[in-house]
Amino acid sequence: MTTTLITTPTFSCHSPEPWRILERAGAGPVRPYEETALPGGELRERIGGVDALVVGMDAVTADVIDSADRLKVIAKHGVGVDTIDVAAARARGIPVVCAPGSNSRAVAEFTFGLILDANRRITASHQRVAHGEWPKLFGPELAGKTLAVVGFGRIGRLLTTYALAFGMTVLAHDPYVDDADIRALDASPAPLDDCLARADVVSLHLPATPGAGPLLDRRRLAAMKPGALLVNAARGGLVDEEALAALLVEGHLGGAALDAFAHEPLGDSPLRTAPNVLLTSHMAACSHEANRTMGEMIAEDVVRVLVGRPPLRPAH
Repeated sequence: MTTTLITTPTFSCHSPEPWRILERAGAGPVRPYEETALPGGELRERIGGVDALVVGMDAVTADVIDSADRLKVIAKHGVGVDTIDVAAARARGIPVVCAPGSNSRAVAEFTFGLILDANRRITASHQRVAHGEWPKLFGPELAGKTLAVVGFGRIGRLLTTYALAFGMTVLAHDPYVDDADIRALDASPAPLDDCLARADVVSLHLPATPGAGPLLDRRRLAAMKPGALLVNAARGGLVDEEALAALLVEGHLGGAALDAFAHEPLGDSPLRTAPNVLLTSHMAACSHEANRTMGEMIAEDVVRVLVGRPPLRPAH
């Protein structure tokens, strides 16, 4: 019997079709936990005898892959595969697949929601009204402000269109994208340090590089424009979270809106008590539409690999 181990509770949670694709193919989908992700220590224990693995943010290391004697395919229920040792999988002849573009609009919309919320203090007002207060909280309008988009892929480009519609100026940094492509969307290409120094809002949209340390370390965070807002709905490893919390306490930065963290769930972090912080639970991709599309894309590729066909969306 063919078995597909699913470690993330969000797979097929808003559409039964991804689950049905696996069932119709006889791929025996199994999800040990309905409400929570598979605890990290259990993955190696459960992966023996598994033919296909569908993961969320699980760390699929070389050791985990070596523990899988029947594994034929690893599927990321998402886009970024930085939590998977793709080279180790490739050395074993195990394809890694993902769902590029499936959640781009969901993440871009959510990110712009974070920007609006953090600037106009919507959640902060709700919390105080719910406790019987009636505050008048002020914040800046977005028109005329500058947004720096760091990472100009699908999500960064969609976010750019939203920002322009609100009258913002957009800077973009992405060493893998031609300047002409950035200018074609009415954004201005700029080096990273220029983006940080000039932007009222900095939004991150790129993967973290394992072992490389935070892209925004204390030096770069301190180089941001005084009073600026940092938004991260990408990867927690991109930001030195302790330095970010300290700069918020010191008042150098105006705020931070974060949906991704170095360690999840967040746990005992200085960000939880830092001022002017908006924290969400890595849910930017969690739209109904993205969940269905993402699940269908990876289920189809899992089935293709299991029957001996090449995947449509291999990770690189």
